[in-house]
Amino acid sequence: MLIWDAHAGFETRSADDLATLEIWKAAGVDFLSVNVGYDVNTWQDTITALALARGWLRRTDGYRLVAGVEDIDLAIAAGEMAVAFDIEGMNALNGSVEMVRFYYDLGVRQMLFAYNLNNAAGGGCHDEDIGLSAFGREVVAEMNAVGMVIDCSHCGYRTTMEAMEISRDPVVFSHSNARALRDHERNIRDDQARRCAATGGVVGVNGIGPFVGTDDISTTSITDHIEYYLDLIGAKHVGIGLDYFHATGNGDSFSDTLSQNDHFWPKSQYPDSEIRCAAPMQFGEIAEELARRNHRDETVRAVLGGNYRRVARQVWK
Repeated sequence: MLIWDAHAGFETRSADDLATLEIWKAAGVDFLSVNVGYDVNTWQDTITALALARGWLRRTDGYRLVAGVEDIDLAIAAGEMAVAFDIEGMNALNGSVEMVRFYYDLGVRQMLFAYNLNNAAGGGCHDEDIGLSAFGREVVAEMNAVGMVIDCSHCGYRTTMEAMEISRDPVVFSHSNARALRDHERNIRDDQARRCAATGGVVGVNGIGPFVGTDDISTTSITDHIEYYLDLIGAKHVGIGLDYFHATGNGDSFSDTLSQNDHFWPKSQYPDSEIRCAAPMQFGEIAEELARRNHRDETVRAVLGGNYRRVARQVWK
């Protein structure tokens, strides 16, 4: 059963951070999208993270940087975990649409518009709902042209709806839970999920405590969000982007980042100083819970990886 985690939430600051990929590999994850940048950091930080990640993957046995779906098949056959990259927010483009192809050539296969706050491309979920800018619309066209998946997680409502309206390719919410179950600004409304499915895309459920429930990372509650989407948009349009992060012992943690950049994470939405997240080992538990709830094997396979694989095969070039 293919396990596809559509987004890992840790920052790549050193080789120690990349060593945590063993957690996903030990959990049986076949493909992982590794975050290499987000709007909290500079575009130069994104380039540095890409260099670190590419170098580590080149030197380390058991992992393979992939360009296409066929490479994922080769990695699995060789007992390796397949990896590609994603970027959360278009500050990383530094105002240049040409940066889309540059990142694609370096292994970035997925990018979202804005990380919580507005930027030159569009609106974030914790900011004024400004919609896509003219630059953002240019970027949509360029992402379609090069084969990069458009991701609407973390973005404002209008930005997501406008992006899904103009994209020629399927669009995803790589890690966004159901606002109907948990009323949080980072979660999405039913019409956003329906519109995503109408593009042929996938909505991925995450395991972040405040988005699942009230600091809830239980497999049962995560599966509740999955089941909600299965009922709402159908088994062909649901996946998982766990957004797991792990402290590496180098003195950095997400709680430090949150406290130092609290404008990205407003206290009204993130009252706790610590944020917990579900672990990759829970993929197996999620599969078992879906089976316990009488979902067919075909549905479980689609949610765990088949749906994201379909989108990648359609979009990646």
